[in-house]
Amino acid sequence: MNIITSKSNNGIKKVKKLHQKKYRTESYLIEGWHLYEEAVKYQAPIEQVFVIEEYVDRVMEGTKITLVTPEVLADLADSKTPQGIVAEIRLDLSPQLNLKDGRYLFLEDVQDPGNVGTMIRTADAAGYDAVLLTDQSADLYNMKTLRSMQGSHFHLPLIRMKKEALCQLIEESQLPLYATTLSKDSVDYRNLVPSTSFVLVMGNEGQGISSEMVKKADKLVHITMPGQAESLNVAVAAGILMFALI
Repeated sequence: MNIITSKSNNGIKKVKKLHQKKYRTESYLIEGWHLYEEAVKYQAPIEQVFVIEEYVDRVMEGTKITLVTPEVLADLADSKTPQGIVAEIRLDLSPQLNLKDGRYLFLEDVQDPGNVGTMIRTADAAGYDAVLLTDQSADLYNMKTLRSMQGSHFHLPLIRMKKEALCQLIEESQLPLYATTLSKDSVDYRNLVPSTSFVLVMGNEGQGISSEMVKKADKLVHITMPGQAESLNVAVAAGILMFALI
């Protein structure tokens, strides 16, 4: 098997474009053995794998493999210390979700990729049934988001749609909507009774949830903070609430 030694190789240049959101129309990249092994375990559609020669025996049989030098692999990878493997994964271009009884996390315009990834990973850990994201939330396939998710996007449905469409889904489901905001009408989350079915909304880092979401909410919820900090990081707050409500 030939080894690609040049970063100028046309195939390498084409795949490297997947680091940019505008080119991720059909596939995206993951890097590192943990994410690759999660992709294999959960039967993600792997298009091809780029790997350095010493690790080729670790790649699943039947996979399209391209051997590359460590220098070319480093060019394809995003991290400073790549682990020797980058894989291209085909996107699910038509994800469908009918909301039914279950626990759902709804991210409304959350901007930071690390926050989005951490909340998805936490929802996975807490046994939530899916994560809904507005189309103004951070890109799911940004490398920082992928590193923060740690493969959780292979484990549970992630539905990214315009806010109006997501709100319609929720209204049709008739699931209780809990929205996080600090106001005279919100209640301490410890006063809520754990439930098997609801949608929990976490808002934008700077603005919080929208006034539209406040109006739609069945319950407004806050975390009482006895200390001096003005606010919690949205991912930390989501973690507290997600585990408290199960």
